[in-house]
Amino acid sequence: MTSGQIGTIVILVLALGVLGGGYAAYRSIKAKVQNFTRLAFGSDTISGSFQNMERELEITPKSVSANTKLYLPQILRDFPEFHYDEMKNRAENILTGFLMGIDEKNPSRMQESTTGELREKLEMRIAALDNEDAEEHFRDILIHRTEIRQYRRIKGRCSIIFQSAVQYHHFLRKGGTVTAGSESRLEQTRYNVEMIYIQDRDVIENQSDSGLAMNCPNCGAPLPKLGAKKCLYCDTPIVEFSIRIWNFSDVDEVK
Repeated sequence: MTSGQIGTIVILVLALGVLGGGYAAYRSIKAKVQNFTRLAFGSDTISGSFQNMERELEITPKSVSANTKLYLPQILRDFPEFHYDEMKNRAENILTGFLMGIDEKNPSRMQESTTGELREKLEMRIAALDNEDAEEHFRDILIHRTEIRQYRRIKGRCSIIFQSAVQYHHFLRKGGTVTAGSESRLEQTRYNVEMIYIQDRDVIENQSDSGLAMNCPNCGAPLPKLGAKKCLYCDTPIVEFSIRIWNFSDVDEVK
């Protein structure tokens, strides 16, 4: 065997060693990647991992701003007769009615007490769909959780915002073709539902700033709190002289 042949054999052996080492390293890295994606996403492949992540997002409810424990004691101090479970159910009914009103193009689906602004918002949404000759559908609506997000008092006008984690099939259809969303894939999202406390429906709807004076209707003295039953100065019953109601004023999706 000549020296040239020996050199060629040595080079081949070295090349095979390098290739073998590279292949072993590749197999090791591949195994580590597969192990990581399997543990993290439940699949051996990156594409399968993304598919699993998408499926997980479909079925995982959104988190909500849960400030009920913070704000409910304040609300009960102002309104001792406030029933949280009842009001939460009303908020969920308004949300469902608003979405079904869009789905069916029927504003009367909102059965709860609402302000003119919220009714107008629903009617404008339906009118916009009609102008585009389109349909927007919300199917299989499921509300996972509802909590109080915020409680505000501004100029005697009280506002409670509920936030709900919602699941549904949502899609837009034009000319019989789905142009946005999906009829088969679930969507998880959040909605804020605002309710306001007013003394007189006509007053609140006719005042541009919606500010209400919280005074005794008899002597004009300031009331000690919004839920007061009588004036501390003249003992005039307050509820008998004022119409006090909670109305829902807004429904808004939170991205």
